[in-house]
Amino acid sequence: MTDWFARPVLHVKDVEASLLFYVDRLGFTSPWRYDEGGRAFVAQVDRQGCALILSDQWPEKIGKGLMFISLNVEPETHEAAVAALDALREELEARGVPVKEGWWGYRLLVVDDLDGNQLFFNYPKET
Repeated sequence: MTDWFARPVLHVKDVEASLLFYVDRLGFTSPWRYDEGGRAFVAQVDRQGCALILSDQWPEKIGKGLMFISLNVEPETHEAAVAALDALREELEARGVPVKEGWWGYRLLVVDDLDGNQLFFNYPKET
Protein backbone atom coordinates (compact mmCIF):
# COMPACT_ATOMS: atom_id res chain seq x y z
CA MET A 1 0.00 0.00 0.00
CA THR A 2 1.27 3.46 -0.89
CA ASP A 3 -0.12 6.61 0.71
CA TRP A 4 -0.62 9.72 -1.36
CA PHE A 5 0.35 13.17 -0.14
CA ALA A 6 -1.31 16.03 -2.02
CA ARG A 7 -0.19 19.63 -2.01
CA PRO A 8 -2.37 21.95 -4.05
CA VAL A 9 -0.79 24.95 -5.72
CA LEU A 10 -2.18 28.41 -5.03
CA HIS A 11 -1.20 30.95 -7.65
CA VAL A 12 -0.06 34.28 -6.22
CA LYS A 13 1.40 37.55 -7.54
CA ASP A 14 4.29 37.71 -5.09
CA VAL A 15 5.51 34.61 -3.28
CA GLU A 16 7.46 36.69 -0.71
CA ALA A 17 4.37 38.74 0.24
CA SER A 18 2.21 35.61 0.33
CA LEU A 19 4.72 33.83 2.57
CA LEU A 20 4.52 36.71 5.05
CA PHE A 21 0.71 36.54 5.00
CA TYR A 22 0.49 32.77 5.43
CA VAL A 23 3.20 32.60 8.11
CA ASP A 24 2.64 35.81 10.09
CA ARG A 25 -1.12 36.17 9.75
CA LEU A 26 -2.46 32.63 9.22
CA GLY A 27 0.01 30.79 11.48
CA PHE A 28 1.59 28.52 8.87
CA THR A 29 5.25 27.55 8.78
CA SER A 30 7.38 27.39 5.64
CA PRO A 31 9.51 24.23 5.45
CA TRP A 32 11.03 25.07 2.06
CA ARG A 33 11.22 27.61 -0.70
CA TYR A 34 12.90 27.81 -4.08
CA ASP A 35 14.57 31.10 -4.91
CA GLU A 36 15.47 32.22 -8.38
CA GLY A 37 17.02 35.54 -9.31
CA GLY A 38 17.20 36.60 -5.65
CA ARG A 39 13.51 36.14 -4.87
CA ALA A 40 11.17 33.36 -3.81
CA PHE A 41 9.71 31.64 -6.87
CA VAL A 42 7.88 28.74 -5.22
CA ALA A 43 7.36 27.92 -1.53
CA GLN A 44 5.44 25.54 0.67
CA VAL A 45 3.47 26.50 3.75
CA ASP A 46 2.19 24.02 6.35
CA ARG A 47 -0.18 24.14 9.26
CA GLN A 48 -1.39 21.11 11.19
CA GLY A 49 -1.38 18.70 8.25
CA CYS A 50 -2.46 21.26 5.65
CA ALA A 51 0.29 21.79 3.07
CA LEU A 52 -0.02 24.38 0.29
CA ILE A 53 2.40 25.39 -2.42
CA LEU A 54 2.56 29.07 -3.38
CA SER A 55 3.75 29.88 -6.89
CA ASP A 56 3.88 32.90 -9.19
CA GLN A 57 4.66 30.90 -12.34
CA TRP A 58 1.25 31.17 -14.05
CA PRO A 59 -0.03 34.76 -13.78
CA GLU A 60 -3.29 33.93 -15.56
CA LYS A 61 -4.25 31.68 -12.62
CA ILE A 62 -3.58 34.16 -9.80
CA GLY A 63 -6.37 34.38 -7.24
CA LYS A 64 -8.53 31.63 -8.71
CA GLY A 65 -7.81 28.97 -6.06
CA LEU A 66 -10.22 27.55 -3.54
CA MET A 67 -9.11 25.25 -0.72
CA PHE A 68 -11.64 23.33 1.31
CA ILE A 69 -10.15 22.62 4.75
CA SER A 70 -11.73 20.47 7.45
CA LEU A 71 -10.63 20.48 11.07
CA ASN A 72 -10.34 17.10 12.76
CA VAL A 73 -11.34 17.47 16.39
CA GLU A 74 -11.30 15.21 19.42
CA PRO A 75 -13.84 14.26 20.59
CA GLU A 76 -15.71 14.16 17.27
CA THR A 77 -18.81 16.04 18.35
CA HIS A 78 -20.78 18.86 16.77
CA GLU A 79 -19.98 21.08 19.75
CA ALA A 80 -16.24 20.37 19.59
CA ALA A 81 -16.14 21.15 15.85
CA VAL A 82 -18.00 24.44 16.33
CA ALA A 83 -15.72 25.38 19.23
CA ALA A 84 -12.59 24.63 17.15
CA LEU A 85 -13.79 26.82 14.29
CA ASP A 86 -14.84 29.60 16.62
CA ALA A 87 -11.38 29.45 18.22
CA LEU A 88 -9.75 29.60 14.77
CA ARG A 89 -11.90 32.63 13.89
CA GLU A 90 -10.82 34.37 17.12
CA GLU A 91 -7.15 33.56 16.46
CA LEU A 92 -7.25 34.86 12.90
CA GLU A 93 -9.17 38.01 13.79
CA ALA A 94 -6.67 38.70 16.60
CA ARG A 95 -3.93 38.52 13.93
CA GLY A 96 -5.82 41.08 11.83
CA VAL A 97 -7.13 38.63 9.23
CA PRO A 98 -10.54 39.49 7.78
CA VAL A 99 -12.82 36.48 8.23
CA LYS A 100 -16.10 36.17 6.38
CA GLU A 101 -19.15 33.99 6.77
CA GLY A 102 -19.96 31.78 3.83
CA TRP A 103 -22.40 29.12 2.75
CA TRP A 104 -21.95 26.00 0.63
CA GLY A 105 -24.88 23.92 1.76
CA TYR A 106 -23.72 24.59 5.30
CA ARG A 107 -22.00 27.36 7.19
CA LEU A 108 -18.41 28.26 6.28
CA LEU A 109 -15.63 30.37 7.71
CA VAL A 110 -13.97 32.02 4.69
CA VAL A 111 -10.53 33.59 4.47
CA ASP A 112 -9.23 35.33 1.34
CA ASP A 113 -5.49 35.51 0.84
CA LEU A 114 -3.73 38.56 -0.60
CA ASP A 115 -4.61 37.55 -4.15
CA GLY A 116 -8.18 36.38 -3.64
CA ASN A 117 -7.51 32.66 -3.28
CA GLN A 118 -10.03 31.41 -0.74
CA LEU A 119 -9.75 29.05 2.20
CA PHE A 120 -13.11 27.47 3.14
CA PHE A 121 -13.37 25.98 6.63
CA ASN A 122 -16.61 24.07 7.09
CA TYR A 123 -18.71 24.14 10.20
CA PRO A 124 -20.46 20.84 10.88
CA LYS A 125 -23.82 20.47 9.22
CA GLU A 126 -26.71 21.21 11.52
CA THR A 127 -28.70 18.12 12.41
